[in-house]
Amino acid sequence: MFLHSVNLWNLAFYALMVFMATLGLWDVFFGFEENKCSMSYMFEYPEYQKIELPKKLAKRYPAYELYLYGEGSYAEEHKVLPLTGIPVLFLPGNAGSYKQVRSIGSIALRKAEDIDFKYHFDFFSVNFNGELVALYGGSLQKQTKFVHECIKTILKLYKGQEFAPKSVAIIGHSMGGLVARALLTLKNFKHDLINLLVTQATPHVAPVMPLDRFITDFYMTVNNYWILNARHINLTTLSVAGGFRDYQVRSGLTFLPKLSDHTSALSVVSSAVPKTWVSTDHLSIVWCKQLQLTTVRAFFDLIDADTKQITQNPKKKLSVLNHHFIRHPAKHFEENPSIISDLTGTSMWVPVKVSKWTYVAYNESDKIYFTFPLANHRKIYTHVYCQSTMLVRKLSLTLRLQDYPSLSHLVVYVPSIHGSKFVVDCEFFKKETRSIQLPVTHLFSFGLSSRKVILNTSGLFYNIELLNFGQIYQAFKISVVSKCSAVKEEITSIYKLHIPWSYEDSLTIAQVPSTTEIPVKLHIAQPENDSHVALLKMYTSSDCQYEVSCIQMIGFGRCVRFHGGALPAYVISSILLAYGGQLYSLFSTGHCLEYATMLDKEAKPYKVDPFVIMIKFLLGYKWFKELWDMCLLPELDAIVLTSQSMCFPLVSLILFLFGTCTAYWGGLLSSTSVRLLSSLWLALKRPSELPKEIKIISPDLPILTIVLIIVSWTTCGAFAILLTYFYYMFKIVHLQASLTTFKNSQTVNPKHSRRSEKKSNHHKDPAVHPLRLSANDAEDSLRMHSTVMNLLTWIVLLSMPSLIYWLKNLRYYFKLNPDPCKPLAFILIPTMALLGNTYTVSVKSSKLLKTTSQFPLPLAVGVIAFGSAHLYRVPCFVFIPLLLHALCNFM
Repeated sequence: MFLHSVNLWNLAFYALMVFMATLGLWDVFFGFEENKCSMSYMFEYPEYQKIELPKKLAKRYPAYELYLYGEGSYAEEHKVLPLTGIPVLFLPGNAGSYKQVRSIGSIALRKAEDIDFKYHFDFFSVNFNGELVALYGGSLQKQTKFVHECIKTILKLYKGQEFAPKSVAIIGHSMGGLVARALLTLKNFKHDLINLLVTQATPHVAPVMPLDRFITDFYMTVNNYWILNARHINLTTLSVAGGFRDYQVRSGLTFLPKLSDHTSALSVVSSAVPKTWVSTDHLSIVWCKQLQLTTVRAFFDLIDADTKQITQNPKKKLSVLNHHFIRHPAKHFEENPSIISDLTGTSMWVPVKVSKWTYVAYNESDKIYFTFPLANHRKIYTHVYCQSTMLVRKLSLTLRLQDYPSLSHLVVYVPSIHGSKFVVDCEFFKKETRSIQLPVTHLFSFGLSSRKVILNTSGLFYNIELLNFGQIYQAFKISVVSKCSAVKEEITSIYKLHIPWSYEDSLTIAQVPSTTEIPVKLHIAQPENDSHVALLKMYTSSDCQYEVSCIQMIGFGRCVRFHGGALPAYVISSILLAYGGQLYSLFSTGHCLEYATMLDKEAKPYKVDPFVIMIKFLLGYKWFKELWDMCLLPELDAIVLTSQSMCFPLVSLILFLFGTCTAYWGGLLSSTSVRLLSSLWLALKRPSELPKEIKIISPDLPILTIVLIIVSWTTCGAFAILLTYFYYMFKIVHLQASLTTFKNSQTVNPKHSRRSEKKSNHHKDPAVHPLRLSANDAEDSLRMHSTVMNLLTWIVLLSMPSLIYWLKNLRYYFKLNPDPCKPLAFILIPTMALLGNTYTVSVKSSKLLKTTSQFPLPLAVGVIAFGSAHLYRVPCFVFIPLLLHALCNFM
């Protein structure tokens, strides 16, 4: 019956939307490079020593624990406290484990062994019982207070030691990084208890899925504090994002706000970290060997030789982090690097006067210095570039000659290496000749057109300027085709995408000749006051020619990645529009039309989007903004997204179409489920009949309502909502089974059925005679109930995180506190109890029905305006028409 109410064109449209959504999901979950992270291994069996907490603290936080990581003999030695190392505290994130500390802990232990334990780190880890704090924010404040107590407990373990620490370094994964930042907001917290904060894949800007107000309130408290007190926060903070492999937390959310007063914060994507150059997913960022090695090197370089603890000098901390995570000069960190090098000795000195030079080294017995006089080159060229294939990856250096006015010669040192063959290339060039502009294709070209440049010269280095590329909704595929002549040996080319306004570079290594495809996307949009251009830096071979082309990729993946979390709001908006259409059809014709028919007729983008756009436009005027604030209305979600540079062209239209499609297929699934359950009901129980008399308030209804409210009050609001959902589904299944039985009996005995129908329709005045339910009324009621159940299904889905959290912590807390769903449950339970006994025959004569049918349209607008970026607000817009629908029984 559901499919019969949809024409073939609409069905084809819904199928097409499913296909496009599938393309977007595929791009998000699979459209990235393979995992190139090396696994980190423990050399000895890892051990986690539980740190005994004070009894009052353990009683206050029964689900939380503190552990010290160790391996082998190190673990045995440190079972006897106090400790002598440098404390580092690891904070796991959403559903994370305290055991995730083992990767960085083991690597740091091996590093300490290499230097004979001159310095070593003690890695502690907090067990948060795998709480889902990214979905339920009620425990974030509790976690923050527990971490504060853990820091004080850790520092007591070093009491009496010669170099006892006064602070700890913190590594926070995912939401653990946000909890670490929240420490500064505590009233009694001393800022100097933390000397360094490193966060990994932490969404600092906004929650990934704002499913309750506790999460958004927590974010607002933390970010506002850091913004307002930026001048007084001296905590050096490093945020590392995972890149495109991390589909759980997009990297744009991990970038710390760039504050003029707070200069000790760095944000970088793992693919841009020197000596790492890989993208990590949300979990592998804690065990990726390349990244953990970089982190450990930085930690050891941060040690102050005098205190044997992490330095308190903020300039040195920032310098070390810049050295390892931003711009690695291919040598060890030096706090005061010497600018003078001694080049005397018996080595060969060979002068080179040409502008382009290549040297093939093989079994060199003596080291050689090649000298390039710069006097003549300065008149013609602006830069000098040198590269070597001595390492696995090319080692390259580019110098701008005007930056070194006193430099007379450039010296290239070739060491004596036996049994190794490598090539050294150098060339002087003019910057203008190596900078080539490549305008990217238009957003609406849909991959049908491309832009192309050909590099015909035999240079070693090129800058391809990607013009008109600066928005996060843009996605391109750059194809580099290399053709080489007379190449006998393997040649490597390196293509580096450089984003000058943020540290999100990526590196691609290709063996030429070949065809290499490079996905080009952004994590951070280009700031309005930034005039830099994104670059594709090509480190090439002089024996090859290169052809570079740019093709626009269809942006469904970008839409899903950046706005997929708003889809439930658009789904519910579409269902509300269909629900309003059904109520109006009941008022105007006395019959309720099919859900799919009303979805096709009423769920139109032009009924919602223009109002949101108009409100956003009017909010630009001061008088309207003052009026808006006087009404105590929250900030428009579209303005929030604009502030985060996330307003895609036509994104609301695309999401509305996806939402309508989801609402359609969800309705089909719901209808099919009811029919299957009713068939099962008829198979297990004696066939039921249509109710002979309609009673809105049955004898057991008040008792059921009171029991469910008590359940909500004493346990969890989401649990009570789920029980209410099961009750309402039971009523629908029972009605479907009764209607099926009636139709079957009508087929067997049509005369008796017609007589019953006439008898049931004989009385029209419900005030004089009790209401009786006919087959037509039962079908209308079933259609209305199906739509209401679709709305209720989404309310249940949005409340699921707090229910899962409550079930997981049931052994510690019988009552969820705070409970984001409790206020909603108190209103929803009696409303759905009444609706479960509501039939169209008792509603269509209501004086309130016309008003009720007009409410879903403005509420559908409100869902998009205020719920697309704050999903926890969506149920507030849904229960209003449900409540009015229930009241239609009495008015």
